[in-house]
Amino acid sequence: MPNTPDPAPAWLRVATLAVAAAATVVVVWACATAWGAVVHGHPAYAVLLALTLVGAVGVGVRALRRRPSRPGWRRAGRVALLVLGAVGVVLVAWLRPFGAVEPALAAMRSDDTVTVTEGATRYALAPADGGDGTAVFFQPGARVDARAYAAVLRPLAEAGHTVVVAKQPLGIAFLATGAFDDARAALDADRWVVGGHSLGGTVAAMAADAADDDAEAPAAGLLLFASYPADDMSGTLTAAVASVSGSEDGLATPAKIDASRADLPADAVFTVVEGAGHAFFGDYGPQPGDGTPTISHDDARAQISAAAVAFVDGLTPAR
Repeated sequence: MPNTPDPAPAWLRVATLAVAAAATVVVVWACATAWGAVVHGHPAYAVLLALTLVGAVGVGVRALRRRPSRPGWRRAGRVALLVLGAVGVVLVAWLRPFGAVEPALAAMRSDDTVTVTEGATRYALAPADGGDGTAVFFQPGARVDARAYAAVLRPLAEAGHTVVVAKQPLGIAFLATGAFDDARAALDADRWVVGGHSLGGTVAAMAADAADDDAEAPAAGLLLFASYPADDMSGTLTAAVASVSGSEDGLATPAKIDASRADLPADAVFTVVEGAGHAFFGDYGPQPGDGTPTISHDDARAQISAAAVAFVDGLTPAR
């Protein structure tokens, strides 16, 4: 009588089911708590959630079947895949975006002065009268819903400057390094100001440095919100620079902003919003690791917007 293969070890089946259940919970949690950001964000995260759910269901069904044991390298491979799956679940949870809240959501509506258009990889706030030839391209901070910057950037559109905000794959600016070139190809502008918040500002600095000598539509300015460049650009960047930061920022701390002076041109303008934290540069709720603000979000937003408008206005020839 042939030997009947033993079923897979109970611990392996239980662990597999646990990872599958955790993956399902993470997908449901991400959709329940950040549905707007998932729907209005770059499609990459929505696709990742869908694949995670399909994979969790498939793995769970297979684990419930009493499959024969395969000792040796096959079992080791299964354990390795299980560990990778657990790491993947943690990554999917970490990538959940910080969803936009009011007044950013209200700022995403068109009116008589600003027209809002939204696509899969970016949205734009355009002056209803066509604008003045200066456009602003903005990179959000890591894992932040791109819509969260609509309220702080809308005054730029109201001042006559078209604003384009990138929707980054998985909310990571380094995965959207080509977004500025795509926006320049799609939008006719005489000059650009490239800006960004936090990690988005770091990527924006790279784009500005690469495009500041463009013959047709140069990057005339770099606008940093609670951010700084990754490398020394003091001798290569010819675009004007404005750095706006918060005195209570726990992530892009005042010490880090001060240290960035050496990496930027000597004529860079630094504005510190007293009492503002890192998350006050957008509208997406509190952020882990941030400092404790000592002014209202509305007050900070108004000061940040005013600094941005003054900077971009200064780069725009009078009409």
